[in-house]
Amino acid sequence: MAKETGRKLIAQNKKARHDYHILDTYEAGLVLTGTEVKSLRQGRASLVDGFAQLDGGEAWLHNVHIPEYSQGTWTNHAARRKRKLLLHRAEIDKLTGKIQETGHTLVPLALYFKDGRAKVEVALAKGKKEYDKRQTLREKQDRREADRAISAARRRQRA
Repeated sequence: MAKETGRKLIAQNKKARHDYHILDTYEAGLVLTGTEVKSLRQGRASLVDGFAQLDGGEAWLHNVHIPEYSQGTWTNHAARRKRKLLLHRAEIDKLTGKIQETGHTLVPLALYFKDGRAKVEVALAKGKKEYDKRQTLREKQDRREADRAISAARRRQRA
């Protein structure tokens, strides 16, 4: 069988970019069981309620839903078990210092295969206030309207 190359997206947490200010992102490996990998290869996972936590010098991913493998037997995994993240010691130490600041958290943004290995993109984030969310939506809408106006002006110019 040919070796996989490139990046194949499995799941994405779009709501995290709406609810948090993303300060920094890290790519981490995952410690998974065989049935979890098979379930991920079918493209089944959800990052919606997921978060990462540093505990005893190790990083753990909580509440990420990887459904049971359909052809699994008694060796099947629990859907929402905590999974160990594989990060370098320097990254864990750096994150430990930053998370102790108030309002900072680790949020998974994407789950994907990179060259055949399961990876998760974890972000150091700070929660947004309600008015920040409204402001972001307003800026996005203004940018969209400006783009429409520019494209309409170009179309009129060509005609």
